[in-house]
Amino acid sequence: MHPHIEDYALIGDLQTAALVGRDGSIDWLCLPRFDSGACFAALLGHKDNGHWRLSPRSSEARAERSYRGDSLILDTVWETPTGSVRVIDFMPQRDRQPDVVRIVEGLSGSVEMRGVLRLRFDYGRVVPWVRATEGSRVAVAGPDSVWLRTPHRSSTYGKDFSTRSDFTVTAGERTAFVLTWHPSHEPRPVRIDPFEALQDTLDDWHTWSARCRYQGPYREAVMRSLITLKALTYAPTGGIVAAPTTSLPEELGGVRNWDYRYCWLRDASLTLNSLLSAGYLEEAGAWRDWLLRAVAGAPDDLQIMYGLAGERRLPESELPWLSGYADSVPVRIGNAAVEQRQLDVYGEVLDSFHIARAAGLPSEPHAWSIQRALVDYLESAWRDPDEGLWEIRGPRRHFVHSKVMAWVAADRVVRALEANPKLGGDVDRWRAMRDEVHREVCEHGYDADRGTFTQFYGSAELDAATLLIPRVGFLPGDDPRVSGTIDTVRRELTFPPCPDRMEGTPLGLVRRYSTEGGSVDGLPGDEGAFLACSFWLVDALRMSGRRHEAREMFERLLDLRNDVGLLSEEYDPAAGRQLGNYPQAFSHIGLVGTAFGLQEGAGAD
Repeated sequence: MHPHIEDYALIGDLQTAALVGRDGSIDWLCLPRFDSGACFAALLGHKDNGHWRLSPRSSEARAERSYRGDSLILDTVWETPTGSVRVIDFMPQRDRQPDVVRIVEGLSGSVEMRGVLRLRFDYGRVVPWVRATEGSRVAVAGPDSVWLRTPHRSSTYGKDFSTRSDFTVTAGERTAFVLTWHPSHEPRPVRIDPFEALQDTLDDWHTWSARCRYQGPYREAVMRSLITLKALTYAPTGGIVAAPTTSLPEELGGVRNWDYRYCWLRDASLTLNSLLSAGYLEEAGAWRDWLLRAVAGAPDDLQIMYGLAGERRLPESELPWLSGYADSVPVRIGNAAVEQRQLDVYGEVLDSFHIARAAGLPSEPHAWSIQRALVDYLESAWRDPDEGLWEIRGPRRHFVHSKVMAWVAADRVVRALEANPKLGGDVDRWRAMRDEVHREVCEHGYDADRGTFTQFYGSAELDAATLLIPRVGFLPGDDPRVSGTIDTVRRELTFPPCPDRMEGTPLGLVRRYSTEGGSVDGLPGDEGAFLACSFWLVDALRMSGRRHEAREMFERLLDLRNDVGLLSEEYDPAAGRQLGNYPQAFSHIGLVGTAFGLQEGAGAD
């Protein structure tokens, strides 16, 4: 059986990341980039698809783990009948090649340890040729080469297409394993000193974490979320992946399994806001610059997502040799949603540039001309149906959220020109567009009988994305239509349903939309509560004046984090476990933004 998704912790080097299980097994790692083929793919199959376990040999060993301070260095302390050890897992921020370092420290007594390494390139499909050379094991297959440096006193040998290392650690002893990837046609990679790398990595993370501006009551949760967002950043370009994994299911055994190792424009404005609020101007600037490069081109060719460096072609395919996490198939790489038409991304992009201007980020000379071109295109395109924020694989609709974000696009350029007329542009025309979109949404996207905004024009269905209406400024938080939408979403889109305004009632977690019969998304099966939407409900409650309810729900959401503070995309309240790709940037962005929102005017609680 697969470990629960929340049983994994994250390590990474700002170019890729690995998932380490409670049992000491690294079950997912793509090298050399987030979107490269995995050399450890047991997460989506079984152990023969690649993993690296390092743990005591005793079946009675018990582990507790934590991150070392405000860093991405994972400490796992194992207690056994004969003694205790600490395993330290991390990836140094690289100069050239990626390294995975695993240091074993004896804490008390004497502990027999075993390492089992199964390298399987190309997502668990290719078994490499392994040979011993110069005190290391080197595995080669096609373009990939991995070197494993083992301690001199360990007994290292091959068995069952794996490399095994047996050794004993006593109190006060320290030993290290280093795994290094490099292109197979290049000379042997440069060796690092694992113990120096540990101190350098700790210093790097602590220096970075010290820049955080947040000093409120939820600092530990905010800091861990910011570290996670930093870990999901591809340092060479500034792009931030939605998650480091693919095909972790939104329903166990279901087909809603997607590749999230790319950069979504939908995350842009929320990410930028979180980074700027926390004081990370350099990261915010890098993300804004990535965004500017990615969207450059014809306005009608804007995509919803791009590769780490802004790549446009992300063809979707299936990997039939992998059995899937908890038998959830198909396992997919690439993402066909890249071809979809999602009009909301224009608003998200233009809102991002507005946020950057307001924060004083230096502007690129051509940035305004790109923004003008985008809103000029949207002036007519906003009237068209699209696939919407949730990337439905059913018919196009007139989604309310898409129209609201078209209003955002017009509003942001109007506000920019009102603040600085020298930028140039037809402010009267864009102001008229803004007013027209607003009238149409309020006329066709609002159900007056039920007192709520709906998912799309003429629909009785709901959409959690309408909770963003006060956040983007479309309507104020105290507008009766906003309050009505909040109450209706809580009644009809939460697990479990939550009666209106009842003090002490457990607050439900929010679903994106209904997946029951004839679902708009065109897919079979169900999914869990969407964690980002749950944070949006907290924000909407706060902005509507219900701060006590907002804080209560936020603290309940914090309880859903795993033991090292990580969140996936979704949560199954019935099973009490996380679902979807992990850790999920959108969830952690929501946590940070909501924490900052609750900090504002905290005295009003």
